[in-house]
Amino acid sequence: MGTPGDARYTNTGKHSSDNRNSGLTRPIWRDHVGGTFSWVSSPFTLQNGLGHRDPIQIDERALLSKAFSNSMRPSNVRPYFYRASGAFDADEITITTLITSNRFEVFSRLVEKYRGPISVTVHLKDIAEHVEEVLQSLHEMYTSSETMMTWVDVHLVVDSFDRQFNTWRNIARLFARTDFVMMLDIDFYPCTDFRSVIKRSSTISDKLHAGRAALVVPAFEYVDFHKGTNYAAFPTKKSELLSLVKKQRIGMFHASWGPGHNASDYKHFYAAPSGEVYKVTRYQAAYEPYVIFKKDGPPWCDERFVGYGGNKAACLFEMYLAGISYYVLADHFIIHQNHLYEETVRETERKFNRKLYADFKEETCLRYLKNYSDQGTLDSDVALNALTECRKLKSVTRTLPKAS
Repeated sequence: MGTPGDARYTNTGKHSSDNRNSGLTRPIWRDHVGGTFSWVSSPFTLQNGLGHRDPIQIDERALLSKAFSNSMRPSNVRPYFYRASGAFDADEITITTLITSNRFEVFSRLVEKYRGPISVTVHLKDIAEHVEEVLQSLHEMYTSSETMMTWVDVHLVVDSFDRQFNTWRNIARLFARTDFVMMLDIDFYPCTDFRSVIKRSSTISDKLHAGRAALVVPAFEYVDFHKGTNYAAFPTKKSELLSLVKKQRIGMFHASWGPGHNASDYKHFYAAPSGEVYKVTRYQAAYEPYVIFKKDGPPWCDERFVGYGGNKAACLFEMYLAGISYYVLADHFIIHQNHLYEETVRETERKFNRKLYADFKEETCLRYLKNYSDQGTLDSDVALNALTECRKLKSVTRTLPKAS
C-alpha cells in the first residue's frame, strides 16, 4: 500500500497468508508484529544535498492509531487481512461497508449480486475463543467464493467496543482501492445496476470527478416484514418498484422517521423520467441516504459517534457543509432486507447520540464557517450549504454574525 508524496509502505510484519490457506488453527491476527511506513527524501532534496538516502521508518500501528485517534481504544486494526485478487480500474465504485459475524450470510448475497470492488470492515470482539471461531467462519466464507476472492478486501478490527460504526466506515473507505466509494449498510440489496450506468454517463461521472457531488441511491423497504426478508423476489426494475409502491406494499425506508430520507423527494423520484438525476433541494440535518462519492476529498465520518443514532447523518452533515451537494439517481434503488433489531440497546444509544449530534452540528458549523471566512470564500458557492444550514442554529449566528 502506498501513500502520497514521498511516503512508502513496507510490510515487515506477518500479514495473513495466501487467501486459500490462512492456517487458522489459532487466532493468527495476533502474529502480526506491525509493518512500517517509510518516508524517503524527494529527488529535489537529494540532488541539492539536503536529504538522506536512508528512509525514515514509522510503525504501522502508531500510524493507524493516529488515523483513527477519535475512536475507542485500545483497538487492533488489520488492513487487508484478505486482499482481493482482482485488478480494479481507478474509476470503479467500491462499496464500503461493515459487518459482524452474524451478518456473513447477508454479506455473501451482496458480494454475489454486486460483483464489483467491496471494502469491508469486520469487527471481532477481543475474546480469544470468539476471534478463533469468527476467523474460521470468515475463512470458510471467503475461500468458498471465487467472486469474493476476486472482489473483496477484508479489514479486521479486534477490540472490546461494539458498534463503532463511523470508525468502521472510515476504515473501509481508507483502504478502498478505487477513486469512488459507496457508503452502504450491509442489510441493503442493490436491485439495479447503477455502477454501469454511472460509468457510461459522462454527465454523472463528471459530477463525481469534480468532487462536489454525492449520488443518492434511494432506499426502500417492504411494509410486510416477512416479504422484506425474501431478497430473491425484490424488484429489479423501476416499473416493478412503482407497481409495488402503488399497491402500498413497499415505501420509503424508515418512513416513520421522515427526516432520515424524505429529502430525497420520493414523489419526484416516482414521477421522474428515465435517466434523470435531480438535486436534493430540501436538505435537513437528519438526512442519511446511501451515497456514492469521491474517496479522497470529502470529510471523514466523525468517530465519536458510537452506537445507533446520528452516526451516518453526521457523516453526511459534514460533507454537506464542505460544499458537497446530493443528487438522486432517479432510475435506481436499494431495498432493505428486513431483520429484527435490539430495540432496548438502540433506544439507549440514541439518547446519548442525540445530545452528541446537537453539539456536533454547532461545532462543525463554527469550524467550517470560520474556515470559509479565513479563506475569504464565505460569499462563494462552496460555502452556500454551510451558510444555509448553520443559520438555523442560533448559537452559531450569535458567535459568527457574518453567518446570519
